[in-house]
Parts: sequence; C-alpha cells; structure tokens
Amino acid sequence: MQAVLDVLFIAIEIYIYVIVASAIFSWLYAFNVINPRNQLVATIGQFLYAVTEPALRPIRRVLPNLGGIDISPIVLILGLILIRQILWRYVYFNVF
Repeated sequence: MQAVLDVLFIAIEIYIYVIVASAIFSWLYAFNVINPRNQLVATIGQFLYAVTEPALRPIRRVLPNLGGIDISPIVLILGLILIRQILWRYVYFNVF
C-alpha cells in the first residue's frame, strides 16, 4: 500500500510542476516572448492546456473575477499540497 501512495505522491509532484509550467507558458505567450506560430510551441501549449484545464476550470467558476489576474493555479497547487499532506500524515503511516 505504501508503494501505491509513493506513486501517488510522485504523480502529485509532477502535476504541480506541470501547473507551474503551464502558468509560465501562458505568461510567455501573453507577452509575445515565444512565437505562437511555431509548431513545437503550439504543441506544448496544447498539451499543457489539455492537462491542466480540466482541474482549473471548476476553480475558475468558483473564484471571483479579479480582472486580468488568474489565481486558480495557486489555489490548485495549494489544494494538491493539502491533499498530499493529509495523505502523508493520516494514511501513509497508518497503513499497517
């Protein structure tokens, strides 16, 4: 059971990194630092959008409109950290 939880912890860590990469990519795209017509850039952007948007969309519906500021990635990262800590403290050591 601990091996399954270890894999889950690693998956949560990887997803946090993907969320950060998606946020940085969106900033680079918004400020025209990267070329959106480049095929590789477009593919990376589509992948990051497809992976993070299903988790971010419900959070964006609940959060109030803050103008041009999107804090949904921060809320999602904090939620993932909370889930990871709850699993670590209450499930991981109480398996056996």
